[in-house]
Amino acid sequence: QYKFRDLTIEELKNVSKTYPNFTFSMNTYTFKDGSQKDLLNFSGTVPVKYGNSYNIPVCLWILDSHPFAPPICFLKPTANMSIAVGKHVDARGRIYLPYLQNWSHPKSTLTGLIKEMIAKFEEELPLYSLSSSDAARQSELLSYIAKITEGETDTKSRSKTGGRNEGCFNKITVVGAGDLGIACVLAVAAKDVADKVVLLDLSEGAAKGGAMDLEIFGVPDVEISKDFSASADSKVVVLTVNSLGNAQTYLDVIQSNVDLFRGIIPAVSHYSQNAVLLVASHPVEVMTFVSWKLSSFPKSRVIGVGANLDSERFQYMLTNLLKAEVLAKDAWVVGEQGEDKVPSWTSCNVVGNQTEAMAARNSREKVANRAMEVLKGKGQRSWSVGLSVADLADSIVKDKRKVHSVSTLAKGCCNINSEVFLSLPCILGTSGVIEVVRLEEDPLVQEKLQSSAGSIHDLQQQLKL
Repeated sequence: QYKFRDLTIEELKNVSKTYPNFTFSMNTYTFKDGSQKDLLNFSGTVPVKYGNSYNIPVCLWILDSHPFAPPICFLKPTANMSIAVGKHVDARGRIYLPYLQNWSHPKSTLTGLIKEMIAKFEEELPLYSLSSSDAARQSELLSYIAKITEGETDTKSRSKTGGRNEGCFNKITVVGAGDLGIACVLAVAAKDVADKVVLLDLSEGAAKGGAMDLEIFGVPDVEISKDFSASADSKVVVLTVNSLGNAQTYLDVIQSNVDLFRGIIPAVSHYSQNAVLLVASHPVEVMTFVSWKLSSFPKSRVIGVGANLDSERFQYMLTNLLKAEVLAKDAWVVGEQGEDKVPSWTSCNVVGNQTEAMAARNSREKVANRAMEVLKGKGQRSWSVGLSVADLADSIVKDKRKVHSVSTLAKGCCNINSEVFLSLPCILGTSGVIEVVRLEEDPLVQEKLQSSAGSIHDLQQQLKL
């Protein structure tokens, strides 16, 4: 099947000599269009030094046009590892490197690719061990799930006494039946946020995985459908879908997501014209912008999950780990999801003189930096994002007027003049963003936000909407 068999074998021999732990096999690979092909792949670990020494598990799929086409590369985390989404790795573990984008035979080789992989992973570790605090959050979700599986009668009786307004029917639709979509459904149902949750399963073929399990075990007040009309009159529509294409560049991946959203956003907007769109797809800033443009909804009713989870974690660390309770209530993580997020504040304690003010600011920044360092070691697993989505949906559906750091249109804030979405502290209610809370003026934060806005705007300009 391989067009250049001898060249491919020679490359694999070189890999085996340099990295003897790799194992080779033939397996079936499924492409974006659903087509399948038996491809050679090799799996093993690459040595990475990031303070300590780590062995990062990876898998490389060799296309039948190799070595004139680059391999498709993935992380292969073990059960106690989680993916740290970053510049070179997406939420599925797909690896994106300049070496792959600029692949050119005979200059580009598999051993050269692995060397660059090691170098980039040493700059930004792509995996982390599941910590005890992460395990605790997972236990929290499981305990919620246990509550809703006690029985349909119990759940209905709780909903009658749960303080909802009589005659008010709250429906939430989750689009996408992947791991994140299932986590959102379970968290929303478990937290008793809505009277009904609809899961739109857009996958082709027979029901499988989590969506099928939801049907098997009959989770109360959850409907699974492939018809967009089932989402009609939703108060909140949560978007969790991501394209599973085999694109080679980051821009191609985002464009695949845009193409996917073109078939989704107009449909859900038609059936739920007064809904709030809550975007959890990757990259959240760009896909929230895309959802806004495709829906023609007002900016207040299109938001992204943004830095809500990071902000909640940040405030928790300040209060419980660093005992800085006074700071925590005004502390937020803002900006762009990933490495470019930045801590900020929505108020400032006035002190007597300039010297004391400088000392207070320095003390606050030290505490914030410590908390942000801890945050770097925390990934975002599907169930943790699901809990964050349920938290946001709860504030919207129940009109709580609670402040969250979510992706909102940032034009006009911090001298940003372009139409980009960034995480800012916002008051949320039934109409989405009621008000953007003013940040304390900090030149470093403003510079960071302007830099993120510039790079996101440049990326959006390359997309075909």
